[in-house]
Amino acid sequence: MSELPNRDRQAERREATRLEILDAAWEVAREDGLAAITLRAVARRVGMRAPSLYTHVDSKMAIYDAMFGQAWGHCLDRMQRAHEVLQAATVREALHPRDVLLRATRAYFDFALEDPVRHQLMDLRTIPGFVPSPTAYEPAVAVLDLMRQVLADLAVTRDEDVDLATALLGGLINAQLANDPGGDRWSRQFDRAMEMYADAVGLPPRD
Repeated sequence: MSELPNRDRQAERREATRLEILDAAWEVAREDGLAAITLRAVARRVGMRAPSLYTHVDSKMAIYDAMFGQAWGHCLDRMQRAHEVLQAATVREALHPRDVLLRATRAYFDFALEDPVRHQLMDLRTIPGFVPSPTAYEPAVAVLDLMRQVLADLAVTRDEDVDLATALLGGLINAQLANDPGGDRWSRQFDRAMEMYADAVGLPPRD
C-alpha cells in the first residue's frame, strides 16, 4: 500500500485563516468602503481580538497588499481562461481580428465591472500610503503581459498603442462605475470605442 504524502496541517490552517481574514476585509470594504478597513473591524468579523490578528498580518497595509494580490490573481485566472477560449475560437471560427480584440478586452471590462470595490483597489490607488509589494504586483504585470500578447498576435506592438488600449479600457470602466453604477450607459459604448481603436491601430476593416 502506497503511503500518502505528509500534510502540513498547521500550514493548511494558517492558509485557511488567512483566506478568512481576506474575506472579512472584503466584506468591510464592500459595506463601508476600502478606507474603513481596520485590524479591529476585520478581527471582529473573524471572531478574533485585534492583537491576535498580528500573528497572521502585521499591519493594515499588509491586509491591503494581500487583497491586492488576491484580486489581481483572480483577474489573471479569468484572463487566462478567456484567452484559452479565445484561441480555440479563433482557430475553430476563423475570427476576424476585430472580434478577437473585442472579446479579449471585453473579458477584462466585464471582470472590472463585477466588483467596483475590487476594481478601486486594483486600479485607482485611493489608499494613502499604500504601495503593493512586488509579490502582490506580479499577477497585475502578468495580466498586462497577456494583453500585450493578444495585441501582438494582431500585429499591434507599439508601446503607445498598448498604452492607448489600457487607457481606453480604464476610461470606459471608470466612467461606467462612477456615473452609471449598475447600468450600461458606457457599456453600450464599448464596441464602438474598440472599433475606433481598431481603426487607429490599423486592424483590417470588416467586409
